[in-house]
Amino acid sequence: MGLKVLARFAVLLAVALAPAVVLAQSEGQSAVNRPATDRRTSAVSTSSNAAPKEESSTTPGDVSSAPGADGDGSVRDSHPPTHITVTDPAPEVKPWIWQERVTWGANILLAAFGFWGIWTANALLRKIDRQIAFAESAAEAAGASAHAAMLNAQAFIRSERPWILITIEPSRSLENSFTVMATNRGRTPARITATVDRTRIAVDENRLPSFPEYTREVPEAPLVPIILVPGESTAIKSFCRDEVKALCDSEERYKRIETWEEKVFLYGKVTYMDLISPSDDEFHETNWCCWYIHGRQNSGLVIAGTPEYNSHT
Repeated sequence: MGLKVLARFAVLLAVALAPAVVLAQSEGQSAVNRPATDRRTSAVSTSSNAAPKEESSTTPGDVSSAPGADGDGSVRDSHPPTHITVTDPAPEVKPWIWQERVTWGANILLAAFGFWGIWTANALLRKIDRQIAFAESAAEAAGASAHAAMLNAQAFIRSERPWILITIEPSRSLENSFTVMATNRGRTPARITATVDRTRIAVDENRLPSFPEYTREVPEAPLVPIILVPGESTAIKSFCRDEVKALCDSEERYKRIETWEEKVFLYGKVTYMDLISPSDDEFHETNWCCWYIHGRQNSGLVIAGTPEYNSHT
């Protein structure tokens, strides 16, 4: 394809320069075949201008014998005036020698190679642009794949992470006593770093604060690190019937709790750490809330509270 275009360009350039060569040759031939009359006119004009004047043979004072003098002694012109026309010679036209022909051909070849170089450079630039576009597309695809892989890895870590859930178990040794248990329901071990809880009396769960409030802002760390493997549990809070009277400041309030006019709520928070997490500062929390049902003879402890009191991170 490139050679065909180069050949077409060379032909067009030769056709464009051919009229100038033909014009130069025609001017040379016209100068050679110019009519002879012009040349003769030029020669006559030149010879008349170059002819010397004749010297007079008369003696001084002899006016009658002088050239151009009449008998009465008057002087007249011996020759009539001549009109002389001087014509410049035609410029000499040099023949188109072989050096000029070689130069002309070399210029054509240089122009053709220049056109071929420009065409090749443009084609190469177009290919480079396409390669850059392909590289950008590949980079974007690789970035999207990497992002998807990272999301998949994060999803896998979340699916394999531990989940601490709260369960209630009755005490086997003490009647009307219950224990709040933290159980690892995930697939990897978890280490409990801190716990906090509080007991509060309210009319119902809607009368509790909007968010859990604790007397101790900073959760208390356990004395011994607690590590729960999947399916393992640990006790974090115990409550029995005798503790209800300690919460009531009067006998009337204790009777209102027995008649369920007021209720006893237990809520708290468990902070734990994922052992397979790449960072050591990533913690999870489990908030829990329970209602202690105080009856006249029997009692119970059930999960209660708003979603803010029962959340997981």
